[in-house]
Amino acid sequence: MMLIRLILLSVLLLSSRVFAQSNDQVLQELEDDTTMSGGDIFSDFNEDLESSQVLEDERFYRYGRFFSVNLGGGLTTFTGNRGQAYEDNHPTFHLSVNYFLDFQKAIILGVEYSKHTMILDTEVNGYKNIGKIGAVITDMTRVFVGFKYYIDTTDLGTAITYSNPYFVGRLEYWYQKNKFLDKPIIADVTGGGIGTGVGFGFEFPVELKASYVDVEFLYHVVNFFDKFTQDYAQFNDPDSTYGYDDLTGNVISVIVTYNFTW
Repeated sequence: MMLIRLILLSVLLLSSRVFAQSNDQVLQELEDDTTMSGGDIFSDFNEDLESSQVLEDERFYRYGRFFSVNLGGGLTTFTGNRGQAYEDNHPTFHLSVNYFLDFQKAIILGVEYSKHTMILDTEVNGYKNIGKIGAVITDMTRVFVGFKYYIDTTDLGTAITYSNPYFVGRLEYWYQKNKFLDKPIIADVTGGGIGTGVGFGFEFPVELKASYVDVEFLYHVVNFFDKFTQDYAQFNDPDSTYGYDDLTGNVISVIVTYNFTW
């Protein structure tokens, strides 16, 4: 019996020593995996990220653009009932400033102005018993802030790379003023509305880092203050084809600018 106990005790001691050696070996392997020559893997990873960021910043400071002032014009037109009511008096005028965050991102701040004419050759609900309204001139001024994202064209063709394609989104405030040209007795009507614009564009370099020609296409959704007005609906004139039950509709704009860049 004593012999059997001695044998069991020896087996237990041997097993414990083997298990301890195995644990030490596993811990050593883990330490070797997370430790590279010259330092800890996590420290080296952070150092690589920081070095890469520094190199990218240096490249941007050397080759990138910081600001641009954009001057130009284009056209603004409408869909829906508003599009049927308005005759667009082109051009649209544009002024904006871009601040570049890096090679692919920029913040925009700007203003645009366009003029449109509506002909009301009839009496309408909002202005009864004064005859035909005639021409209504609408001035539309919008201020906006936006964001541009330039597409990475590194692996694309030369023509696409040369055009600097980008996506753009804007938050806008549209200020509107309606002037009754043929009925000066009617006071001007003013109001504003919040809108958004999304689209895309291309920038063609004239002189790298100095000047560019920009072509931009935008689709706007605007909550105009007179969007659902019935003031311009036909009144007591069944033979007239003029008059509009409301002025719903969205906006399409195409703007060409010359960009002075620093």
